[in-house]
Amino acid sequence: MLSSVSDRRNMPLGQGQGPWAKGRYLVEPGTTLPITMPTSSTARATVALSFTGRDSRTVRSVTRLTLLVVDDEPQIRRVVRNALASEDTRVLDAASGSDALDLAAAERPDVVVLDLGLPDMQGIEVCRRLRDWSRAPILVLSARHSDTEKVSLLDAGADDYVTKPFNTTELQARVRALLRRAARGDASAGDTRIVADRLIIDLVARAVTVQGAAVHLTPIEWDLLRTLATQAGRTLTHRQLFAAVWPARSHGDAQQYLRVHVASLRRKLELDPVRPRLIITEPGVGYRFQLGS
Repeated sequence: MLSSVSDRRNMPLGQGQGPWAKGRYLVEPGTTLPITMPTSSTARATVALSFTGRDSRTVRSVTRLTLLVVDDEPQIRRVVRNALASEDTRVLDAASGSDALDLAAAERPDVVVLDLGLPDMQGIEVCRRLRDWSRAPILVLSARHSDTEKVSLLDAGADDYVTKPFNTTELQARVRALLRRAARGDASAGDTRIVADRLIIDLVARAVTVQGAAVHLTPIEWDLLRTLATQAGRTLTHRQLFAAVWPARSHGDAQQYLRVHVASLRRKLELDPVRPRLIITEPGVGYRFQLGS
């Protein structure tokens, strides 16, 4: 049972571990506390928080994350499933676009890993149809290397992409980043501060500090940083960033404009601007703000 204020002195502090558990609760040892919390825009999961001892910080999730892998090649599905499977995840797979849409509607996955080349429809069409009703992050797998195609799929609603052949470690890292972003939600929807390593962004005060020292940003630099940071983990195309930062301007070289201001932001925010860890370049496509590994 939940502890009263007078009992707090001797009770362990439990905090959900994992991307969906944000609450902090004071409970008595041996308690199992069921809590309902969102896992996506359309589904909710009941999670049991178990505390087994006075100093316990362990929380065990009863309901696992659901991941959907869509690829027409069985060996690719197997590799991705093995890379993402764990005791905390449930991995489903589909070999066609229509099967993927049906499965997504029935199971409400927390993340979709989507191949572009499917037998019955293009992956980009699957992406568009999912975006009609789902906000689940979509990570695209593609053997296509065209920057134009990458931009098109991101504009269609994909959150990130990995090019085949891919490294499973990178795939896992990208999925973790998307899960963190989904759990956190867009910072503009409620959070007022974004913390990334030594960097703190206060969205209300429009203030930025690095290792406690205030950093002066121009209005354009602020708009660019806010746009990237409030969608951390998502690759934003040059066109998307250009429209967000210069909404009244319909002409000009978006890539060149952004290159200049991103370079300035990196000099002010990054420990090593030559090897940035916060603002990541996706060559020929755009940029991605990275909160952590």
